[in-house]
Parts: sequence; C-alpha cells; structure tokens
Amino acid sequence: MSTSKTILFTLFIVTTVLQHASCNATANATTKPLFPAILIFGDSTVDTGNNDYPLQTIFRAKHVPYGMDLPDRKPTGRFSNGKIISDIIATKLNIKQFVPPFLQPDLSDQDILTGVCFASAGAGYDEETSLSTQAIPVSEQPNMFKSYIVRLKGIVGDKKAMEIINNAFVLVSAGANDFILNYYDIPTRSLEFPLISSYQDFVLQRLENFVREIYSLGCRNIMVGGLPPIGCLPFQMTAKFHNIFRFCLEQENRDSVLYNRKLEKLLPQIEASLTGSRIFYANIYDPAMEMIQNPDKFGFKETKRGCCGTGFLETSFMCNALSPTCQNRSEFLFFDSIHPSEATYNIMGNVLDPQIRRKFQA
Repeated sequence: MSTSKTILFTLFIVTTVLQHASCNATANATTKPLFPAILIFGDSTVDTGNNDYPLQTIFRAKHVPYGMDLPDRKPTGRFSNGKIISDIIATKLNIKQFVPPFLQPDLSDQDILTGVCFASAGAGYDEETSLSTQAIPVSEQPNMFKSYIVRLKGIVGDKKAMEIINNAFVLVSAGANDFILNYYDIPTRSLEFPLISSYQDFVLQRLENFVREIYSLGCRNIMVGGLPPIGCLPFQMTAKFHNIFRFCLEQENRDSVLYNRKLEKLLPQIEASLTGSRIFYANIYDPAMEMIQNPDKFGFKETKRGCCGTGFLETSFMCNALSPTCQNRSEFLFFDSIHPSEATYNIMGNVLDPQIRRKFQA
C-alpha cells in the first residue's frame, strides 16, 4: 500500500451516513445541509486527531487535559479543551461528523460520506515548516485527498463522488506555523528572506499552488483562513524574554495584517481564474483582536496566558496530565499557550457562519 493510502487510513474521517430511513426524512427536510460534505485541510486549528496516528511528530493532543470538555471528556487529538473551529462550523452547516477514523466497511452506494479531515498539527504551506515538526505538510494533504476520492468513487460511483466533492465546503486553515516556527522563533527562513514581505509572498505562492491543486481535484467552494494576531499568542509573548509586562508584539501583528491584506487581494484573483470556483477569505484577525482588546464583552477574564499550566509556554506534550488547569475555562481566550479555548472557537464560529452563508448561498 502506498504511503498516501497508508496515511489515509490514519485520518480522522469526518463521516456520518445520511440514512434514508423514514425516521430521518422529516428531520432532513427541515434541516437540509447547505453542503453535502466538509473537507478540511491545514494545521492544528482544524486538525481533529490525525497526528495521533503513526507520525514521527511531537505535536500531539491525545492526552489530558486536551478534550476535557468534550462530551465524553476524552482527548481526541484536538488542540483545545473541547471542540475546535472545524467542529463548530460543521455543526452550524448541519453536517454531522467525527466518528471512528476508518471508513466503515459496510458502506453501500446509498450511503453518503459527509466529510474528511486531512489537517495535521504543526503543518505549514512552507514544506520546510513540516520538516521541523514532522507533520503532514499542507502540500502533501492533496495526495491523501486523491486516495480518498478513489475510495469514495468505489463506494458511491464516479458521478456521485464528484458531485459530493464539487459541492463540498472546503475549509483551509494554515500559515501561522510558517511564521512562528520557521521565521520568528527558529530563524531558518529569515536568513533566506531578510524582508518579511518576501517570505510572505513565498508562503502565499505555495498557498495559491495548493488552492489550484485542490480545485483540479474537484473542490469549488473554498474558505481560506488568514493569520491571527500572532504577536498576541501567549507563546510568542513569552518568547521575547524582555516582555515582562506581556504586551502583544506589535511588529508580529503588523506582519499578520500585511499578510492578510495580500491574501485578501490574492483570493479573488485566483477565483477569477478558476471557472466555477467560489473562494472566500476568512478574516479571523479582527474578531480575535476584538476579543483581546475587549475581553469583558465576550466573558473573558484572561487573554495573555493559556489555561494549561502556567499558560506561558505549555502546548502539545508540555501541556499534560501533570499540568494544573484553570477551572473557569470559558473565561480564558487560550487553552494552551498557542491554541484557543472552545469558548473562543464558538465565538469565532458565530462570526464566520453568516459570512459563509452570504458567500455560498448567493
């Protein structure tokens, strides 16, 4: 079996059978999904557990306290105390999801798969980022998608499979790791690209290549997330040891804004060149910054550190069973030193949902 097919079996399949029994007919009539499926690519912000499988990476969340607020209170590989943005958007789009990670052997041609997650924590658009994290690079994720399409065609037939892919909602969220792990904190690329603007262009070119590739595989409805205010991540504030008052790093935030402006300008150009595509820029910077600057408005009391451990450095293996965790998790913007809490993701989902509907229901 090829490497891509082997890895495919380790993916967390975001799948539910849309049953045709009469007991579900009424419910489906009143809550018909806007999309038949959701396909997810990117990094830890959308990874539902792919790194829990045999990858040589330390970027894992298959241990407590991750997942402590999920219904069964068990860690699933999501980098949060509960649900992440992929869960929340799928729920808002009425796409049921997240059952065991393998394709069910008894699926018939009357069953429709409603989605799959190819994202990998630690991934980036820049292949060198994934070399340092041993995550599944964003550039490799379409290869796994190809194997998935072959498997889907074998279940529902070529025509139905491509109908699902063509009409699926595609969520892409990556980029922050490229700057955090490959430019700011580990200056691998900064030696090659002394000007941050040049590295931004380098990353955006790889993002464009990725979007064009998944389009060639049948994806048409694509949402691409921008960068958050990287300089306000607790981990980044801690990385600057002189920052004893824990102010946001304004230069890194300005870099994020510039990157996002370029991305927002680039996506319509890509859309115009790809017949039948609808490509949407998801602005996550402004809502995140509003939460940071006006925490009381959203019920937050802590925005400068995570809930896990000290909240200054703990993430992945450093956030573990020995780490004390806050009791009032809904009052923390961040769960660990990099990743948002479920409360934050819920707010972000409320912001993005109407934007998605305006773009794709038009």
